[in-house]
Amino acid sequence: MTKSDAGHTAPKLNLKRTFSVGFAFLLISMFWSVYDNIVAKMLINDFGLNQTWSGVLLALDNIIALFLLPLFGALSDKTRTKMGKRMPYILIGTIVAAVIFVGLAAVDFFQQAVIAKEAISGVLEDSGNFYFTVNGEINTSDAVKSVVATARSTYIFQVITTNYSGYLVAFIGILLIVLIAMASFRTPAVSLMPDVTIKPLRSKANAVINLMGAVGGLIALLATHFLGKDYQNYIPLFALIGGLMLVMLSVFMILVREVPWSKSMEEDSIRYGIEKKETIAKEDADPKYKEKMPKDVKKSFLLILASVILWFMAYNAATSKFSDYATMVVDFSSWALALMIANVAAIISFYPVGIISTKLGRRKTILGGIVILLVAFILGYFVTKETNFLMFVTMALAGIGWATINVNSYPMVVEMSHGSNIGVYTGYYYTASMAAQIATPIFSGILMDLIDRRVLFIYCAVFAALAFVTMLFVRHGDSKQIDDEVVEIDLD
Repeated sequence: MTKSDAGHTAPKLNLKRTFSVGFAFLLISMFWSVYDNIVAKMLINDFGLNQTWSGVLLALDNIIALFLLPLFGALSDKTRTKMGKRMPYILIGTIVAAVIFVGLAAVDFFQQAVIAKEAISGVLEDSGNFYFTVNGEINTSDAVKSVVATARSTYIFQVITTNYSGYLVAFIGILLIVLIAMASFRTPAVSLMPDVTIKPLRSKANAVINLMGAVGGLIALLATHFLGKDYQNYIPLFALIGGLMLVMLSVFMILVREVPWSKSMEEDSIRYGIEKKETIAKEDADPKYKEKMPKDVKKSFLLILASVILWFMAYNAATSKFSDYATMVVDFSSWALALMIANVAAIISFYPVGIISTKLGRRKTILGGIVILLVAFILGYFVTKETNFLMFVTMALAGIGWATINVNSYPMVVEMSHGSNIGVYTGYYYTASMAAQIATPIFSGILMDLIDRRVLFIYCAVFAALAFVTMLFVRHGDSKQIDDEVVEIDLD
């Protein structure tokens, strides 16, 4: 290894430290995996809500996040405690969310008990056989199942949920508390990585963090497979996930040393000329201190946020509408497997992408990722019923393109911040992404209703192309080369 003119070796990514910080993102991903897969079933199967109203309640997390993620990011920037500025939020928020989360399953259990009681009394008795019987024979086709499920949900809402409305009110109240608790520490948890990682290494570190999140999601999916069957007691599943969240929190609190690690990062930033000693001293002395962003940097900052909105508009529309498109347009029943392939492709790509971005730069790597995403959407548009197996290729490419973008976009945003306002900039990033995730299922759905379902991939391709254009004009936020040395990894 060569040395720089200042006599210092090139900076190294401390993998042990990065993995330790990643436990916070792992427990966050575990929660959201179960939330996304189970809460919708509770609302529809057990409370009888239709798709529209269940969708409204499920959108609460994005709406709450839109306002609270920037707020808690800014608050954590100004917080000073012995354990650090991010860890108090992670500690308290995780405990509240993990414990209260089980309350959702408990209320749902009581609702299921009422349904069971009504069924025993004869109100719902043999309703399944009645609706499944066609010309004296039991019919279990998907079309009939859909009709039965809709009739069952309608009955439950009109007869049971309406008469026992306290359970639904309690469910929504607990849901709000859990979502607020999760929002209170998500931005601080994500901000911790750049707090303890020198700027040129943040893409590589973010790849590790995303990998940890993927592991959390897989753990939750495995638990859901065994404990999350329809029309059953969800308390064991929610208790297991809540308990695992607390276990991961304990590991996180034992391993992570926010204050000394942040100080070490500041010293490295000064050593390699990334930050000025005077600026860091002012930030440490006054949490409210921040340097004014130069006009050219501000232009790049706004363009990268615009790009975030545009590529989330593209990708989230594809994933949220894919099951309907695949089934109704190209007669592709393996859509769930295709989505899983997209996730696996992304997981495999995370770390190689982090290495590539270190050598090529974040901006060029993101532009390459957008091109891959664009190719996937164009291919998806031309898939037919006869060639629907190509949907596997489409989603694999989409996963790789998304990983390439995702690993580098957040580090580009916080690259333009200073140590004193990383939480604020993390909040800006999430505001942009959440706004897009709220809007794009609505806009893409309207176009699919007004024109045709086949417009989906055209919609996605257009937004991906627009993201490519805005990224072309971004001139700041890239990783900084240090003496043209290859950045190495420290396993210690």
